[in-house]
Amino acid sequence: MSEIKQFTQKDIEIISSEKLYEGFYDMRKIQFRHKLFAGGWSGVVTRELLVKGAASAVIAYDPKLDNVVLVEQVRIGAYDPQLSTSPWLFELIAGMIETGETPENVALRESQEEAGIEIEHLQLALRVWDSPGGTFERIYLFAGKVDSTKAQGLHGLAEEHEDIRVHVVSRETAYEWVQQGKIDNGIAVMGLQWLQLNYRRLQQEWL
Repeated sequence: MSEIKQFTQKDIEIISSEKLYEGFYDMRKIQFRHKLFAGGWSGVVTRELLVKGAASAVIAYDPKLDNVVLVEQVRIGAYDPQLSTSPWLFELIAGMIETGETPENVALRESQEEAGIEIEHLQLALRVWDSPGGTFERIYLFAGKVDSTKAQGLHGLAEEHEDIRVHVVSRETAYEWVQQGKIDNGIAVMGLQWLQLNYRRLQQEWL
């Protein structure tokens, strides 16, 4: 079997990058061309790109009680009465990585801000692109050991208009919610599926 050639970042040429809008997120118009599987180069491709940056998310898992800490908040991108019954989503703890911050530091900070919990052990689970066809966002997904008995109440930063409710559910229930479609945002689905595959190892390591 012949070796499959893997293209790299060097196999794409950025022709222009124009900022269309600067707000909570940035919107850019990118023109580029790229190498083709059959050889040679493509024509000029034009795409609008939503630039969000990078974010950390935490699978907050209590290995002793086999519980998961989830947060619930409103998401305007899920507002469509024809597609969903509610724009309030069950999610993993998560936050954007600002300049000068590390993914690990953000995971620890957001766990405190969004759920009022401390992470005892933190390990990287996954690194993924979030919808890279039109969005620039790199997600760092961590597994964190927590004491779920300390997770409760309402949280969030008032200056960021956050209104976050904490939920503690069993790992089995959280995974059932994924299967039922009650949890239907990509980061939470990926994280809880990862947990379902790895929870026994975490229990062995953390207990």
